[in-house]
Amino acid sequence: MAQSIYTVKQVNAYIKNMFTQDYMLNRIYVKGEVSNCKYHTSGHIYFSLKDESGTIACVMFAGQRGGLSFRLCDGQQVVALGGVNVYERNGSYQLYAREIRQDGDGVLYERFRMLKRELEEMGMFASEYKKPIPAYAGRVGVVTAPTGAAVRDIMNIAARRNPYVQLILYPAQVQGEGAKESIVRGIRMLEKAKVDVIIVGRGGGSIEDLWAFNEEDVARAIFDCQIPVISAVGHETDTTIADYAADLRAPTPSAAAELAVYDYRQTQTRLKEYGLAMNRLLSQKAALNRSRLKECQTRLKYLHPRYKLQERQQRLADLEDRLRLRMEGRLRDSRHRLAVCMEAMKGLSPIQKLNQGYSYVEGADKKAVKSVGQVRPGERLSIYVTDGIIHAEVEKSRLIDIKSM
Repeated sequence: MAQSIYTVKQVNAYIKNMFTQDYMLNRIYVKGEVSNCKYHTSGHIYFSLKDESGTIACVMFAGQRGGLSFRLCDGQQVVALGGVNVYERNGSYQLYAREIRQDGDGVLYERFRMLKRELEEMGMFASEYKKPIPAYAGRVGVVTAPTGAAVRDIMNIAARRNPYVQLILYPAQVQGEGAKESIVRGIRMLEKAKVDVIIVGRGGGSIEDLWAFNEEDVARAIFDCQIPVISAVGHETDTTIADYAADLRAPTPSAAAELAVYDYRQTQTRLKEYGLAMNRLLSQKAALNRSRLKECQTRLKYLHPRYKLQERQQRLADLEDRLRLRMEGRLRDSRHRLAVCMEAMKGLSPIQKLNQGYSYVEGADKKAVKSVGQVRPGERLSIYVTDGIIHAEVEKSRLIDIKSM
């Protein structure tokens, strides 16, 4: 039985048709937090909706902007009405939004924006106040919940990278009533303990779950802390006021542990690589010096006076050969030119003309006779031919037109 083979276009078109026929997906309300929001020059709005379990890509075309009564921004909690369909070009599905309204967390987001703007104007987020994170921290303080996934991730990463680093945990309350006070106490206690760096964070959640890290008291405690602070709040897409106030933001608690704890195995590996590189360079240097020594020996050998004399003798022999070749060339050229001149002289010789059947006529006055007007009847002439002279007497003469002959 032959197998049916379909093109990518056919598969995408089939899947899109399935989405189109699903009534529920054609009109669905989706609730989530806005992220990766971009206003395109065409008027379209591209964004994602996320929650604790995942994300979905969304688009609101320019023609549907009437269903949006506010400016969409990252971090807003919204409810979007639209249809889920397949974008055939890349085979991905997305929500095509027709209406978007703010959810209850939209108020929190507005508070977040106002506080962020206020603290930024105070200079609390300025880069010149950021303290550098120590490259080789020996004591790392952690302000987070004692039972959450964040502390387990930090402990696992730190143990893997450097088991000799000491972790000091302040078990803070990171959500709900009293969370901000607990976080502030943890930062101040670890500062008094004089740790090398402090990690402040927790796992991901909604804007309401993360609100303790958006409080002004927490931001000021981080800013005032003399110990460098790394914020590690939520997932990679989550951003809080604490992230802006911290000396360094990590996208996740695991990433914060990697930034705070140096990997001593990499240092060991790097030292081994340095050792191998040094041995390799020494070997190369020794080989190079040996090669230079042999080169110097060869040069000294060829600089011996005997070789100089032989070189000069050879050069004189070469010059002698070149001189002889040039003299022979000059002789050949001279012989050739002489032959050419002799041939030219032959063409100009009167004797050569006589040999060709011509004769030379001379009058009694020993002048060449070139015209009939030079002779008279009875005058004697001397006619020179190839093998002698003919003496003749003019009987008569007449003019003729040579050109008409």
